[in-house]
Amino acid sequence: MEKLTAIIPAGNEIHNIEEVIKSVSFADEILVVDSLSSDGTFEKAQELATKVIRRDYEYSASQKNWAIPQAKYEWILLVDADERVTPELQKEIQSVLKEPKPDVVAYWIGRMNHFMGERVNYSGWKNDSVIRLFKRDFCVYQDKQVHAEIIADGRVERLKHKLYHNTYITFDKYLEKMNRYAWWQAKDYDKKTGKLSPYHFIIKPFWGFFKHYIVQGGFRDGVVGLAIGYIQGYVIFMRYIKLWLLRKNRH
Repeated sequence: MEKLTAIIPAGNEIHNIEEVIKSVSFADEILVVDSLSSDGTFEKAQELATKVIRRDYEYSASQKNWAIPQAKYEWILLVDADERVTPELQKEIQSVLKEPKPDVVAYWIGRMNHFMGERVNYSGWKNDSVIRLFKRDFCVYQDKQVHAEIIADGRVERLKHKLYHNTYITFDKYLEKMNRYAWWQAKDYDKKTGKLSPYHFIIKPFWGFFKHYIVQGGFRDGVVGLAIGYIQGYVIFMRYIKLWLLRKNRH
């Protein structure tokens, strides 16, 4: 069987770090990438992980691309602190590593998303997938501030089982996170957005809400779906407000 390094990026994740490390305990190396946490995450990770490395946080892709070459083993399973590897997914990963396909360098893994204590079945999150099992020397993250995905130099397949994912702590904390994302997205969108207009501030946020809540069936998720739709529209609006501020050097 091929050996496996599990990489866990973490910043002030004391509420998650024990459980996420436990969920990847089958890995041959557990490498925690700590973003100079101040809440005890670093100390707890040192107790439980194989190795802990530290670096000031710039943005997600930068942090992950810095950590990946430091993995001891070729096969990497990257798991965010708010995710868990289920027993079913563990068995599938171990099966893949027992007899790896020579031309496959990475695998898509679906996510079972939860928000405000409820499973999200629609709202644009239904088919959420990420590349998280991959070969170290054949994969790199896109250089984007937000929502960067793996660029794989080779064939990519899909695993059947999913990661458990719960990014929600409290509604206020989630909005804080979305505000940070809006700042990062503003930097990404500055390169590809022309002159800002009412289209960016009115139509695009409305469409963001409409797409998630109506087109993608968010109304079927009840209050949770309504909240997700609202937040998606809000984040789009804030993205362009912050891009406007960025261009005027008022950020």
